[in-house]
Amino acid sequence: MEILWGDETLFRNEVVFDPDYLPPDILHRELQIADLAACLRPVLRDVAPGHVLCIGPPSTGKTTVVRYVLEKLEEHGVATAYLRCPVLRTSYNVFAKIFEMLSGKVPPQKGVPLFKLLDEIAELLEDEVLVVALDDINFLPDSVLNEVLMALVKSAEFKVGVIAIATSKGFVARLDAYLGSIVHFHEIVFPLYTRKEVEEILRWRVEHGFYPGVMTKEAFEAIVDLVVRNGDIRYGLYLLRRAGLIAERRGSRRIEIEDVERAREGEEVVALAKSIAALNSDEREALKIIYSLDEENITTGDIYAIMRAEVGLYYERFYEIIGKLERLRFIDLVFGRRGRGRTRYVVRRYEPKIILEAIRNYG
Repeated sequence: MEILWGDETLFRNEVVFDPDYLPPDILHRELQIADLAACLRPVLRDVAPGHVLCIGPPSTGKTTVVRYVLEKLEEHGVATAYLRCPVLRTSYNVFAKIFEMLSGKVPPQKGVPLFKLLDEIAELLEDEVLVVALDDINFLPDSVLNEVLMALVKSAEFKVGVIAIATSKGFVARLDAYLGSIVHFHEIVFPLYTRKEVEEILRWRVEHGFYPGVMTKEAFEAIVDLVVRNGDIRYGLYLLRRAGLIAERRGSRRIEIEDVERAREGEEVVALAKSIAALNSDEREALKIIYSLDEENITTGDIYAIMRAEVGLYYERFYEIIGKLERLRFIDLVFGRRGRGRTRYVVRRYEPKIILEAIRNYG
């Protein structure tokens, strides 16, 4: 084994493994980029565009595509604001962040009426169109969600196009009747990546993040397997970077499969907790029930009977939940026979203790 001395490193460019890193080209999201660009094209004529909803499971490229298109708009002089809603839990915080991004200045102190802050934003825009992206919009409380969207889409002071980013359309049902009748989103769907797509996305990161020959084939394939299983590209980026650091620490010039195994110890729970954060209380309860049962041959009917008794869930809503758990790759649904008929069985994709620990971590 070669020894790694001094300042030598396996990393050509470590920032490539940062989840917020924006590659120069976005792989396997060409259709979504083209669709979003077409929706926003009116801003280049100084016309407010329609509103867009980018929807899909976690880690399917929604944020990356939106940031990529916003960056291209900025190159054409368009005013944009990208906001992470989970950290902006009040209407004031949302518009203070927009003010800060447009002006480069600290926003007015809290206590200033919201309408005055909106006036200051309008002055900064000088009748230009503003494109606002609200990432994880479903995290906004009901009152904030309605106030923010009302101020944006009904503003007489400035022209706005809204891009909502979410894992489901549930937030639309939380809009009040008037707002729900006037806000219509063009939906752009982001499906889960296929195995081949995962391989190509991660291989690009390996080629640009590590020096040639650093990543062994076995280590790379192990990471691809883990990403395909839990459906989270960000988890793959974490494993690549962490495995590289572990290999460096032991003085190796190559990343071996044991480095990947050490990197993933305990981190699978963390990655799953992020996906669980996209579930509501009924969906988490269904997941908990599925992974708490001792028997192996679990049918959808078994789960429904338990949830019906415990939380009074209706049949239609139950199958929406089961479908979402399958899309997020917590479970697989397969047909089989029970008695004389056919029924759907629930196949668990993870060890029960891992999912149950991740649920506890989320709570």
